[in-house]
Amino acid sequence: MTRGKRTQAPELEVTLLREGIVESRHRAQAAVCDNRGRVLSVAGNSETASFIRSSLKPFQALAVTATGTLERYELTDRDLAIICSSHQGTIEQSRQVFNVLWRCDIDPSKLQCPIPEGKKSPLQYNCSGKHAGMLAVCQQLHWPLDTYLRRKHPVQQLILGKVADLLAMPAEEFISARDDCGAPTYLLQLGQMASLYAQLASGNNVDMERIVRAMTHHPIMVAGEGKFDTELMRLTQGELVSKSGAEGVQCIGRVGEGMGLAIKVTDGGKRAQFAVAIHLLKQLGWITPTIAETLAETYLTLSEFKRLEVIGEVSML
Repeated sequence: MTRGKRTQAPELEVTLLREGIVESRHRAQAAVCDNRGRVLSVAGNSETASFIRSSLKPFQALAVTATGTLERYELTDRDLAIICSSHQGTIEQSRQVFNVLWRCDIDPSKLQCPIPEGKKSPLQYNCSGKHAGMLAVCQQLHWPLDTYLRRKHPVQQLILGKVADLLAMPAEEFISARDDCGAPTYLLQLGQMASLYAQLASGNNVDMERIVRAMTHHPIMVAGEGKFDTELMRLTQGELVSKSGAEGVQCIGRVGEGMGLAIKVTDGGKRAQFAVAIHLLKQLGWITPTIAETLAETYLTLSEFKRLEVIGEVSML
């Protein structure tokens, strides 16, 4: 990311209105970058750091696309989409994760993600696709399967190297922590997250282009019916690639334009991240008023008595 003078712009405010009266407030920050790492506009501060959480998944999937793993095991775009997913553990989605492992001759017991409460298998965990992808790479390159989540494991070092190359910074400078599923995630600035998604959506890299195609062609695999990422990618028909992360992180790339948007809600509120995303996508002209209205019916109008309202905008630099 290109660093200039540290720039502070007004944060975004999300209010929950109950019959028009403010009941709760959230604060959010956002940054828009191009695929050269330049911060184009910001709300709050583009250097605000947060763990990227599950918004990292398309870049973790680079380990799969860059190593010949897809070709070796004849994995499809649906398989690649589930590898990038935070899915709902439906039968269809869990079977897709199983398909990845079956094609690679890996027993599902090798998955080290948790078993969701009330479920029977780690295949149903929302990060199981990501884990299956990591295991597939290990199988392809004859790396140990039992230790694939360790930070120093070759598959995690491969992923870190890919992200480091994209952000043009040394791998040893990254700060990592365990995500809820046990895999490493990284502390990144908003501008860095936006830059990653700008590069993902730019069309300048064959591996990332395939990841975008898989996600946008099979959005039901990426999240699920009624989920924001799935609905946004369905409605925009391949023009936007979207991946939510926990604790109020939302990242979106404008396909073919080399532009990325990253959002962080300060208190981690999921409802606020979707409201901010709709508000900013409409402001930026990345979605039509009709699509914005369709999304608002689900993600801004919470009930007959409650709705969300976003105040503010990203400021051009």
